[in-house]
Amino acid sequence: MKEFKGNILFLDRSDINTDEIIPAKYLTEIEKTALKQHLFEDLKLDGFNPEMDIKEKAVIVTKENFGCGSSREHAPWALEVNHINVVIAQSFARIFRQNMFNCGMLAIELSEDKINHIFKEFGKSDTKISVDMEAFEIMVQSKDQTKTIKFQISEFDKALIKTGGWVEYADTHY
Repeated sequence: MKEFKGNILFLDRSDINTDEIIPAKYLTEIEKTALKQHLFEDLKLDGFNPEMDIKEKAVIVTKENFGCGSSREHAPWALEVNHINVVIAQSFARIFRQNMFNCGMLAIELSEDKINHIFKEFGKSDTKISVDMEAFEIMVQSKDQTKTIKFQISEFDKALIKTGGWVEYADTHY
């Protein structure tokens, strides 16, 4: 099972699409590692510099409709090869969300109030998150404060994560 903890990359915008996660010109790549340096290279967000801002981040916190646009597994792969295994958002595009779970990664949906609270209270400081999959809790921690937030995912999605993704799940169940 992958690790579901680490420093947060705050992306304060809704509707970040799969072309912004990994540009379409890289969809011919068959090795995940070839995607690593291109994560978010086309993302337009004030003050965001992918070369500097992605380093040492393992969790994304963002707004609604993350992963909209074209359906492609390359988008979660580009996150995965950059050691980002958790995305927390108000909502996800349905196919992107399932692709995350199919890759053994965690897509957590929280209410608008909870997302806004995380941005307001933690968005200006170095913040870490750790996810407890058994208790379905997220611990958000900065130098000054800690907050625990409950979340929900289906038992099937939890099983996909615990086995490492769809291929591994299918190998053990079929």
